[in-house]
Amino acid sequence: MGKYISLFDTTAEFESAEPTLEKPHVSLTLDDEQVHYNPLVETRVVATYTVENESENTLLYSYSSVGSGEEVFSKIEIDGVEVSIQDIDEDSGFYSLTEGVHNVYYTLIGPTTIVDWLFSDVSTLTSICIPDSITTIGYGAFASCMSLTSVTIGNGVTSIGETAFDFCMSLTSVNIPNSVTSIGNDAFDACTSLTSVTIPNSVTTIGRGAFASCSGLTSVTIGNSVTSIGYSAFAGCSSLTSMTVDSSNTTYDSRNNCNAIIKTSTNELVSGCKNTVIPSSVTSIGNSAFEYCMSLTTIDIPNSVTSIGNSAFSSCSGLTTIDIPNSVTSIDTDAFARCSGLTSVTMGNSVTSIGTRVFQYCTSLTSVNIPNSVTSISSFAFYGCSGLTSVTIGNSVTSIDGDAFSNCSGLTSITSNATTAPTIQSYTFYKVKTNGTLYVPIGSSGYNVWMGTGNYYLGKYNWTKVEQ
Repeated sequence: MGKYISLFDTTAEFESAEPTLEKPHVSLTLDDEQVHYNPLVETRVVATYTVENESENTLLYSYSSVGSGEEVFSKIEIDGVEVSIQDIDEDSGFYSLTEGVHNVYYTLIGPTTIVDWLFSDVSTLTSICIPDSITTIGYGAFASCMSLTSVTIGNGVTSIGETAFDFCMSLTSVNIPNSVTSIGNDAFDACTSLTSVTIPNSVTTIGRGAFASCSGLTSVTIGNSVTSIGYSAFAGCSSLTSMTVDSSNTTYDSRNNCNAIIKTSTNELVSGCKNTVIPSSVTSIGNSAFEYCMSLTTIDIPNSVTSIGNSAFSSCSGLTTIDIPNSVTSIDTDAFARCSGLTSVTMGNSVTSIGTRVFQYCTSLTSVNIPNSVTSISSFAFYGCSGLTSVTIGNSVTSIDGDAFSNCSGLTSITSNATTAPTIQSYTFYKVKTNGTLYVPIGSSGYNVWMGTGNYYLGKYNWTKVEQ
């Protein structure tokens, strides 16, 4: 049986363990009295830097994360020549490089982890090769490396940490190896040059916002082991046209080639894109499912859907019309907020409440008909809908919360069909257009309160009440 002898301690014999990487990166093997020289694989991260102005120092690592670097690196080589870590600016991590392309080799003391923020904000870093010996890419390890175009992730990596490649806006492709089991929150957020992503079968967890704002992303393929996808995982991927889930995945599916990700057990659509066709088996549209999908121009919500989640369609600025079917009973916070191109909304007769900020800043919306099924309108529901000129309120509404129609600067006509005026709160009608008309049922009561002259009363803006 061979024994390993560390060159640091020639008296120690290791029966079952290889020398650690804190020991020298070579070993001797004793086998039948023969001595064999065995170079060990170093834990080296290989980086390429492109320097365009040699008068400016180059950031080699994030000083704010690792200090002088002596606790992280055992050796740094530039173009094959070792440099003293002490020669790197101890207050910043900068080093003087000549103009041109340079290969830098970092030998890590901690052999399995790229520590948090290690290369964050290194603006001249253009490519990185992570060896198989690394298992963890830490929090923000390569965040805001704006020139990074190429990443090779070794087959030993199991975890890609939160914001690991956040705002690497030049990154065009990434190959996630089959060793990775988790992709952290915002791991590839705002990697705007990424065009396609394949999640391998080893991955079980995709974090919140993991690929959010990847505006160049056109296709996503989800492997068969993913059991958890955080909200907004693909929010803001405005170029996304294809979303596919492996057919053997038991948690999620993309049934009927719908170009969406659906949670199988609940029939909740958790993520969609501009080419999504919502299947008739879907019962809910999840939180942030289409958030910031600015290229979405039309969507057909089937009669099977009963609820629309928080921010489900928020900031879909290309969406022009929406028909909410009779099956929908609840529309949650921010569901259609900031849909600035939305001109027409039809609400079904089963909606009982309009949530907070549901249509906030829908600046192209000109008229709204609130059905008789609605009993309450929450705060800021139509706040800042500057194009809104007329509103019809159903006969079952009993309360309208603060700022519900605040800053609807074009609003000149409100028809309320309730015989008893709904209660209003602070700034409900703040800054509506002057000289408008309130239409109410003949013999109705309580609307004189609406006509007061305080900040949230229509009387302040010289409105007239007409019974009809």
